[in-house]
Amino acid sequence: MHPNAYDTLSQAVNDLVARGFTLTFQLREGGVFCDTQQQEFRPEAFRVVEFHRFEGSTDPADEAVVYAIEANNGTRGLLVTAYGAMSSTLSDELVQKLRLG
Repeated sequence: MHPNAYDTLSQAVNDLVARGFTLTFQLREGGVFCDTQQQEFRPEAFRVVEFHRFEGSTDPADEAVVYAIEANNGTRGLLVTAYGAMSSTLSDELVQKLRLG
């Protein structure tokens, strides 16, 4: 994890974007997908550089995790998920990778 401690999700996203994690990733069954590049990356094709968890102060639905991801080909971006986003439709390998960071 990066030594920066962020108070809010938006602070984390803004700082990570400034540090080059400019693309947006989405969860897919077998990996993460970058809409801008129309590319899917399986768990073995990317690494989680750092991640930050945020807890909602009054509403548990506000809990989120932001992952700074770098693919083996150099693609860098962010994946923002709710705590409960690790559903049974995702591959075990992907869930394990995101849990470990």
